[in-house]
Amino acid sequence: MKTLYITIVVFCCFFSVYAQETITNDSISRIATIKHRIEGTHVEFTPETPTLEQIAGAPKAFYSYYWEFGDGTYSKEKNPKHTYKATGDYNIKFWATNNYDTGKPPTTRPKKISVTQADPSYLDETSMTEDFTLQRNREPMPNEEIAVIMSYRNYLNYTTNGKLYIFYNEQKYKANNFEITDVRAHHGEKQISTEGFVYTNTIDNTENTLLASAENNLLQLKAKPQDTTIKTNLPLTLEASKLYYKDWNLFEFDNMKPNEERNVFFTMRTPPEMLKDTSAIISIRGVYVPDANYDNHKVKDMEMEIVTSHDPNKMSSNGTFMNYRLVRFKTLKYKIKFQNNGEGPARTIRLETDIPEMLDKSTIEVKDMYPKCKICPKEEVRYSCLDTTFTDTQAIFTFKNIYLPGSEQKNVKEYDSTKGFVKYTIKFAKDFHKKKTKSRTAIIFDKNEPIITNYSTTRFVPGLSIGVKAGYNSFSDLKDSESYFFGATLSPYKSYRWYWQVELLNSFHRYKDDTTVQESFTDGPQGFQFLQRTTTNTSYENIDWEIPVLVRYNINNFIGVGAGLQGMLTISEKTSQSQLVENFEGTDPDAPIFESLETSSENSESFTNFKTGLLLDVTAGFARIGPSVGARYVINFKENYNYWQLYAIWKF
Repeated sequence: MKTLYITIVVFCCFFSVYAQETITNDSISRIATIKHRIEGTHVEFTPETPTLEQIAGAPKAFYSYYWEFGDGTYSKEKNPKHTYKATGDYNIKFWATNNYDTGKPPTTRPKKISVTQADPSYLDETSMTEDFTLQRNREPMPNEEIAVIMSYRNYLNYTTNGKLYIFYNEQKYKANNFEITDVRAHHGEKQISTEGFVYTNTIDNTENTLLASAENNLLQLKAKPQDTTIKTNLPLTLEASKLYYKDWNLFEFDNMKPNEERNVFFTMRTPPEMLKDTSAIISIRGVYVPDANYDNHKVKDMEMEIVTSHDPNKMSSNGTFMNYRLVRFKTLKYKIKFQNNGEGPARTIRLETDIPEMLDKSTIEVKDMYPKCKICPKEEVRYSCLDTTFTDTQAIFTFKNIYLPGSEQKNVKEYDSTKGFVKYTIKFAKDFHKKKTKSRTAIIFDKNEPIITNYSTTRFVPGLSIGVKAGYNSFSDLKDSESYFFGATLSPYKSYRWYWQVELLNSFHRYKDDTTVQESFTDGPQGFQFLQRTTTNTSYENIDWEIPVLVRYNINNFIGVGAGLQGMLTISEKTSQSQLVENFEGTDPDAPIFESLETSSENSESFTNFKTGLLLDVTAGFARIGPSVGARYVINFKENYNYWQLYAIWKF
């Protein structure tokens, strides 16, 4: 009985623990659900979202929202009301993004609703301020999904059939950043094969260009000058896009009426192996051809910043990985994003941005901004403007006399209206070193406490520098030694301080062993003794491979030091030996020689005498790139094989 009682208690405890663990696991899963209510001809949608988990020290956590209504329209309001033009079943999709929250964005199952009352005469509000746009519901995060909206409007005065292209996964990144997992087209857009060469006609015959086609003949392409916002060389745009991006999709659309607006929706999944650099800018490109009969088209690049948590205040740069050889010709792009999370509008926004010393503050050029305003003049003005001032280490962008609503402000429904940004370019200073930099921005809304962004980093790919090296090896412990060498070095291009270097040197070495003399007494006839002297001379002619691997440090632009290990392999060794045997009359070395005999021999071997050692090195000249001279001392683990190496080197 006692045993049964213990068993029941243990079972109950186990069940209790298991149940608690199950409940805990269920509570960790974050799910947002869609609620809806039909009132006459319109449908009101309401989200049910999990509790936010505040990031310590960050502004108040909040959700931003994105809805797709299943009929080709969308909304970013929290509780949107939508009127359908036709009855039927619609598949509703919803994404909630948790800003300043420690958890992952909640997942949402699509919901199918039935609309029995519709309003065919209902006119959607015109939402597009441009003819072609790309939008997203949030910034990409590894192993998550984002929704991308491609919106286009027929700005021509006739009904058209056209094309849409979407390019993604930039060539410069080894891993893919996106996978398109779903495409939602609501106006008959058809995805077609992207194989083969695509071209269009043009309107007039004033300018001809000849390009080769896949069919091994010539296509005659024509271009018509157009407004600067409209590009006319479609083949050039497509080929340039294919060179920059790995993947692309093509869609065709038909019967688009003048001023009609349409949307195509994409779900893009970020794989786990995507780029993890949170200060990098990645992009997707869209190309809109409103009329497939002509080359006229529009291009839109959507830049995005990779995040580890959804924080609307962020700084990013396109200088994630740069080639130092070509950096003189590169202009860096920076983008500072911010959002007013207050309960009222912001009138002044101050962005205090770190400028690394390798960049030239005087070359800053503001390319775009929101809220849109003019650049401030020197004198004080009352209209809205953006002012730029400088300190020794910062650039300060100040929005003056603006109105940026707060996300918690009453009657603010569109969260995008509470966001702003400054996009600027900057060039490198005249003298700078190959080292990574980092900078961040303090964002100050009116007189509130500053919000500090992430660090935006720039770094250089190592690059390769090939050097040519030649010199002389001095073996003080070897007789009549002569050793010359030439070879090549491999190291990162123009490293700033620490770097590695590998060398392969081919040396030609001649030296001799010490002469050996042996004397002995030999019995002759009738008890006569005589002295026999044997003199041996040995010389070597070697071809050696020296393989040093060392770590170097540039003290400044002109002096560098290094230390490392070296292996030496004799790939060819020729040994020459001569031997002189002399016999003297009697036992006195000064007696006359009555007989002498001289012999010689040669012997060759390959890949012998592998030696290892330590090396210490110093150079003077152009330490990072260009010519310099150096001295190296090699301490071999084999006795009597230490030597000095004096050399000249030129790194390219």
